[in-house]
Amino acid sequence: MTEFTTLPEGLEPPTDDGGASHLVGRRLPAVALSSTAGGRVDLSAIRGLCVVYAYPMTGRPGAPLPGGWNEIPGARGCTPQACSFRDHWNDLRELGVSAVYGVSTQTTAYQREAAERLHLPFPLLSDAALEFQEMLDLPTFEADGETLLKRLTMIARDGEIIAALYPVFPPDRSAADVAEWLRRQDRAERNRH
Repeated sequence: MTEFTTLPEGLEPPTDDGGASHLVGRRLPAVALSSTAGGRVDLSAIRGLCVVYAYPMTGRPGAPLPGGWNEIPGARGCTPQACSFRDHWNDLRELGVSAVYGVSTQTTAYQREAAERLHLPFPLLSDAALEFQEMLDLPTFEADGETLLKRLTMIARDGEIIAALYPVFPPDRSAADVAEWLRRQDRAERNRH
């Protein structure tokens, strides 16, 4: 059985292909994404600081990963990434983050299994129709005939993207990297005054 909560040794890190260089300064699109918490979420309407992490797909216990998954740079690690946001939930809230969302191209039913199994305190959002991806021109890759999002973390304030952390590696450090970015911004802001 595949172990999803830890990363295998020797994963090749993804390279920065410029796929997120256009995001800072853009607004999150007004598109209603289906949520594992029920209903739909329009990320453009979220006030305050919001973290949106895009990920390829979470594995499921007993189900095989796409062929060659470990050899695709940046593909492996969705469960450790989700767990990092779960485990740093309070830290992020203390740093002023009002909301965290994970976004992938899986269906809400598929995502719900992971959200429940991993006890995530935040919803996962489905972009199965690739609307959000197309509106922001988010980087993707193909695996087993599916279009999947490359791993990327956006930090938005009142709907405007103020940071795009990309590529994300290792994924289990994703939330800690967001927290460190927020602390640096806070220090820089204090130094200006």
